[in-house]
Amino acid sequence: MKAIQVGLMGLGTVGGGVFEVLRRNQEEITRRAGRGIQLTMVSRRDVAKAQALVGEHATVVADAREIIANPAIDIVVELIGGTGIARELVLEAIAAGKHVVTANKALLAVHGTEIFAAARARGVMVAFEAAVAGGIPIIKALREGLTANRIEWVVGIINGTTNFILSEMRAKGLDFDVVLKEAQRLGYAEADPTFDIEGVDAAHKATIMSAIAFGVPVQFDKAYVEGITKLNAADIRYAEQLGYRIKLLGITKRRSGAVEGIELRVHPTLVPAKRLIANVEGAMNAVVVQGDAVGSTLYYGKGAGAEPTASSVIADLVDITRLHTADPDHRVPHLAFQPGALQDTRILSIDEVVTAFYLRLQVKDQAGVLARITAILAESDISIDALLQRESAEGEAQTDVIILTHDTVEGRMNKAIAQMQALPTVLAPIVRIRKEELS
Repeated sequence: MKAIQVGLMGLGTVGGGVFEVLRRNQEEITRRAGRGIQLTMVSRRDVAKAQALVGEHATVVADAREIIANPAIDIVVELIGGTGIARELVLEAIAAGKHVVTANKALLAVHGTEIFAAARARGVMVAFEAAVAGGIPIIKALREGLTANRIEWVVGIINGTTNFILSEMRAKGLDFDVVLKEAQRLGYAEADPTFDIEGVDAAHKATIMSAIAFGVPVQFDKAYVEGITKLNAADIRYAEQLGYRIKLLGITKRRSGAVEGIELRVHPTLVPAKRLIANVEGAMNAVVVQGDAVGSTLYYGKGAGAEPTASSVIADLVDITRLHTADPDHRVPHLAFQPGALQDTRILSIDEVVTAFYLRLQVKDQAGVLARITAILAESDISIDALLQRESAEGEAQTDVIILTHDTVEGRMNKAIAQMQALPTVLAPIVRIRKEELS
């Protein structure tokens, strides 16, 4: 059978990994796919550099649109990134009847609804395993492996840069700014790390997982996003004393009862140290999925890098090759649920979210302070789970009070924090970090 012809748009780190893994494992991949998968055309502005990498194995062009215009190309792989030209090229490839494989989480989180609708109308596939958690096959697990389940929640460490920083802060007792510089020196963080450290990258990925888990459109604009830039080494230390670790988590949950909807949020989170996900260190990724039939399942591995990401890209190429001649109506839906069965379930605002909290208050070391703080929480119907007060050194006029609460509505907690902050005995802005038991 004639080999599937692939055109690759963007020959950077991941593109180079795709070329190398395809070349190295060609025989094994062919045995799995049922026919050959040949990378025959590549685009990169620096043609000479690309040609030096691929040699005689592929034609190199400067303009990606030449790949789209080539009638011999069956599948287009988009590894350019961003939401500008990448969106134009993907939509043009779909219009030309090409299947698309992409690792572009930002593109799908922002424009996924438009792209998937265009692909359905044209009868082509858009595959995106590499867009979330690099080499971990979490998309396939959510979309196919767990299809019998009603998914209750998905929680993940889905950004390696921030997990490396938090791991180093905990291990070495250093503050954020110091560890960030070290991460940049080691290549774990970009020169401009904003998307990573502010939680945007993780929110793109959480948005995609939420859509697949719950059968809703991708809605990145409704996600709550908070990064790790304000975390203090003291809070990581206090959390450890209380039996918790702080991780930047992407969280999406199904809510029922008096308030129905879907929680979609990214923020630093206290997780019990005994949970497996709390022990994921360095630049590794992990995702926990809670299903009603299967219970909790954990997916762990490298969330970035040339060959781990290439592994997912090539898995998508194999899937498309297997289904290339299948009736479009009998392929796996892009977002797991049949297009007509997607629901416009409301994404809850952060004020409606229910979670527990870690609070750190710097207060005057005098009688009655703690009583007033706990009274405000009680009046707000917020119950305390644990309390820790740092012993002040001789002569010190202030101390830290650490409070862990039980679950409460975020809006209620915000009002209580405002009341406590107004007390003359509270000397600094109150630190508030959300807490998840993941039980």
